[in-house]
Amino acid sequence: MNLHRHLLAGRKIALQELLMFKLNCGDQKLLLKPCHQCVRALNAANHRMDSSGKTSTAQIVVLATSSALTALFYSIYKSRATTVARLKEAKKVSIDQDLKNILSETPGRCVPYAVVEGVVRSVKETLSSQFVENCKGVVERLTLKEEKMVWNRTTHLWNNTEKVIHQRTNTVPFALGSHDDEIAATVRVIRPLDAAELDLETTYENFHPTVQSLSNVIGHFISGERPKGIHETEEMLRLGDSITGVGELVLDNNLIKLQPPKQGFCYFLTRLDYESLLRKQGNSVRLWRILTLVFGVAACSTLLFILWKRYVHHRRSKKERSMLEEFKEQQKKRMRELNLEESSVSPTGCTVCLSRERSCVFLECGHVCACAQCYDALPEPKKCPICRATIDRVVPLYNS
Repeated sequence: MNLHRHLLAGRKIALQELLMFKLNCGDQKLLLKPCHQCVRALNAANHRMDSSGKTSTAQIVVLATSSALTALFYSIYKSRATTVARLKEAKKVSIDQDLKNILSETPGRCVPYAVVEGVVRSVKETLSSQFVENCKGVVERLTLKEEKMVWNRTTHLWNNTEKVIHQRTNTVPFALGSHDDEIAATVRVIRPLDAAELDLETTYENFHPTVQSLSNVIGHFISGERPKGIHETEEMLRLGDSITGVGELVLDNNLIKLQPPKQGFCYFLTRLDYESLLRKQGNSVRLWRILTLVFGVAACSTLLFILWKRYVHHRRSKKERSMLEEFKEQQKKRMRELNLEESSVSPTGCTVCLSRERSCVFLECGHVCACAQCYDALPEPKKCPICRATIDRVVPLYNS
């Protein structure tokens, strides 16, 4: 009876102190239930912590995506940076009467990477524009694009789209000559369509709208595609255009050729001058470097966050294990002080008073751990002793 009165005296102790395993209540000692219930609650808490410490799918997706994009952008950045470095090291060659003699004295009669600036000159024949009179060139590109509106089912908006339905490129042999008409030396351009930065001048452009009937309009509305028309363009590399060529310069059978480099260097044909080309490539390098840094920082930040979360989880788990061990030691000590055996306590007894059977269910958590009298004695706001969740309502428990 003394033990029973001693246990009843501790019914009004705050459950927060019970869960923190603090066994002092003034000068009295409260015996926590020396059974597997509290241990099970702690193990459940540890299990919840284990699940919360795992890396989420979203974090894995962000880390994998940012890492892959970082690797991709870095490879592009390195390639562009290498191209700019080689452009800076390329040898500038002037088109003059001494060019053939210079190449003949060069080992292999070849300059592996050279910069040549000149004007476009025809070799035998030229191409005439199909739309503009007295417009002649050496490269002609005709393009037909279909423009239409497509209904986006996600945004519920009409979006403009273009599709190339036909493209044809015509070329004739041409050479680069000096800006001085009195110099007869020329450099034959080989495989111009393989060159990068080959920007042609637009000589003709026209849009042919689609004529639609009422039935066509209704059909297009149902199908989600509304044709707008055909966009026709003609682009040409015209005679007399100033061109900068960067590639391999070789003397072959008394003919000076500019051709794609054999060492994997980038082949350029552009209407920009050398300095503008170098500046444009440098801007591209800076863009890819910024993208690499941005996604690299995102990947590193995600990785650090995951590691930090795992570290916090590890510390919390370690603290919980330490508290569990401390609780077990205090439990054993108190059992020895009261000369109680663990088997003497009912496994279905109230975890607060240890004298009555559990008779109520706490909602919404669903734990069954106390009797109705101990529930009434709980301080406000009432919380579950097992999970510390707020008790919204109580349902009586009837054991049959």
